[in-house]
Amino acid sequence: MSDSTVEAELDRARTRGPLRDIVIPPCPELLRRLQEATAHGDPDPATLEAIASADVAMAAALIRQANSPLYGLRTPVVTVGQALTVMGMRPAVQLLTGFLTRQALHVHSPVLAHFWETSTRRAIACEHIGAQLYGMDPGLAYTFGLFCHVGMPVLLRGVRGYAATIAEALARKDRTFTQTENANHRTDHAVVGAIVARTWRLPREVAVAIRLHHDFTCLDDGHFSEPVRHLVAMALIADRLVLLHEGVAEPQDWAAHGAACLAHLQVGEAELDYWLDALHPAFEAVRVD
Repeated sequence: MSDSTVEAELDRARTRGPLRDIVIPPCPELLRRLQEATAHGDPDPATLEAIASADVAMAAALIRQANSPLYGLRTPVVTVGQALTVMGMRPAVQLLTGFLTRQALHVHSPVLAHFWETSTRRAIACEHIGAQLYGMDPGLAYTFGLFCHVGMPVLLRGVRGYAATIAEALARKDRTFTQTENANHRTDHAVVGAIVARTWRLPREVAVAIRLHHDFTCLDDGHFSEPVRHLVAMALIADRLVLLHEGVAEPQDWAAHGAACLAHLQVGEAELDYWLDALHPAFEAVRVD
């Protein structure tokens, strides 16, 4: 296996078998515009302001975030332009990306009640971890963290009985989450999420890492690119940080693969405590309507 063979596998999965009938929502037009505006670095502020102002709810979310305790303003901002100045380009782009993704993949279900809050916190954690690694793009890490589990809302919308599968997969101890998904539906959220990433033209490494984020054998496989292996390792570590913050049990894969992920990134358990403290304000500031 390699990055290119994973991509070929995804192309085959999309045209054959059970995935042929699953609707993959198209990338929202505003997200396409955002991707184009940020393709070569920080976007022009006027362009970003125009994109953010194109949707009233999105503009309100941006202003609300700028006024959150995370930024500690004495005087609240009231315009998109002011919010962009307070937040800066990268955090604003991240917020807009998350908002547009939620809108495109919106689903009403108790089993995904806190899905987007957790996804946003995972993205923040991945970005933080990525910033500690030499040669790793924190922005790439954030995108991966945000989209890591997007296959779940897509399956929930398109596959009968998937809500029950989530509950079963979380409860079972005799097999992994993806094994339960495949037993019930002949596919899993890692495959579907990777197809979403390819359909939406996210970076190649993001799509491949999403496909592999429950396959920890890739960590020691030099056929996969280093960024992909780093992303897979940081996903499990990020999930542990997020779940510790949320007061939930550790990730299902942590007992079996946590040590390997830490070793791959040359991180110690003690370092996680420092990261959790450092991330607390950003985690607390996450509010998804």
